[in-house]
Amino acid sequence: MRILITGGHVIDPSQEFAGRADILIEDGRIKTFAKEKKLRNNQAQVIDAEGHWLIPGLIDMHTHLREPGFENKETIKTGTLAALRGGFTTVCAMPNTNPVNDNPGVTEFILKKARAEGHARVLPIGAVTKGQMGEELAPLYMMREAGCIAFSDDGRPVANPLIMRRALEYAKGLDALIISHAEDPVLSDGGVMNEGLLSATMGLKGSPAIAEEVMIYRDIALSELTGGRVHIAHVSTLGGVRVIRQAKERGIAVTAETCPHYFSLTQDAVCGFNTSAKVNPPLRTRRDIEAIKEGLKDGTIDIIATDHAPHGRAEKMSRQFDDAPSGISGLETALSLSLALVEEGVLTEMELIRKLTQTPARILRVDGGTLKEGMPAELAIVDPQRRSVLKAAHLKSLGQNTPFDGMEMKGAVIKTFFGEKIMEWGQE
Repeated sequence: MRILITGGHVIDPSQEFAGRADILIEDGRIKTFAKEKKLRNNQAQVIDAEGHWLIPGLIDMHTHLREPGFENKETIKTGTLAALRGGFTTVCAMPNTNPVNDNPGVTEFILKKARAEGHARVLPIGAVTKGQMGEELAPLYMMREAGCIAFSDDGRPVANPLIMRRALEYAKGLDALIISHAEDPVLSDGGVMNEGLLSATMGLKGSPAIAEEVMIYRDIALSELTGGRVHIAHVSTLGGVRVIRQAKERGIAVTAETCPHYFSLTQDAVCGFNTSAKVNPPLRTRRDIEAIKEGLKDGTIDIIATDHAPHGRAEKMSRQFDDAPSGISGLETALSLSLALVEEGVLTEMELIRKLTQTPARILRVDGGTLKEGMPAELAIVDPQRRSVLKAAHLKSLGQNTPFDGMEMKGAVIKTFFGEKIMEWGQE
């Protein structure tokens, strides 16, 4: 099958190219990338992308697909469909499943299920410790051999510093990345929102910013000691940005991500005990948002990830705030929310797409995030000007938990290509 995409504004950071180009796809791969001339091919299906962006398939380093064990929240099938709807052709599946992905058997199950039912590429992230209990290292070597591309106890911190040190040392020998859920559990002490005047007024236990910042500092120090690569997940605080910036200036092998909700919403979103805005780490203050944006702008924060965390509507919306689970279903809203950074002048078009494609691929040391000739046809056509009102009930994810329900979104994915698969999206 041949497909010719013509007339689009191509943004491909892997080639440092932004401009008009035509792309010919043949048998699921990019056959020709033509920057200078307009391609003609009478044997190809022609797709006119005039007025739209053409970008590499996005890569999400932080996705909760919930399978095995929590198929009522999400499955590999539904989660990867939501990924394609959001322009993501590669998602990294976090290990907090049931059973936990802490052994090669679970890793192999996830990969087999993804091959059979997945709509996008799934890269498993294995647990650092057995059962994510923080007490004993999981069999990292065997899991790496089975297909894990990184290790994390995300959802829980590795509280024991000696265990984290050993994990970084071991992972260094495997050329693997450790992803840190930076939260000191003693300092956070069961907090359910950002600690401050608002939490006190609402009568809710707060989690202070220092609980995140202390753990970021600790894990960076352990990375410096061991030479192991550490990646800080879901950065949400001004102090965290400062610590990471200082570490990078000293040449430490640390990378970091934030998520769209941490530069789009403040803690005020939980007013009225709005459980759809309950996340961990919690939404912070306007001052933190400005620091996150500055960190994205100066490169302190390397990438944007979704932390897609789907939950059933009943458990998320029908419980008291204290008891409701944390998380936002983020794959289908991430690009639109991130495009606001371009409109505000925080990032250029090229910088934004780089943080969603080339840089995650580089950090993970995997292929993808490129429109180079010979590579798999993983790309998206985006209308950056399309406006629509988000309706949670129309999300492809089983978890329709989002604080952005009813909000106007600017920018939308029109088509997503994954090999020989082409998905076209309406304005539902």
